[in-house]
Amino acid sequence: MNIDPNLSARLSEIASDIASISEKLDEISFDVLREASAEGRGRPEVDKTLTQARRALEKARHLLERGS
Repeated sequence: MNIDPNLSARLSEIASDIASISEKLDEISFDVLREASAEGRGRPEVDKTLTQARRALEKARHLLERGS
């Protein structure tokens, strides 16, 4: 794809921001799972939501990287 270099740089910056947010969601997910494990509980519903959000962000990041 042939796009303006300025737009490409902006899209790359957003993709990087998305990667950072995705990492933060991973950290929260691990904390939630660690806490549930320590308390002898199964996988909390919130972890499923966090995983879905992370996957959606990763898909968006991938699309932006392909377009930039």
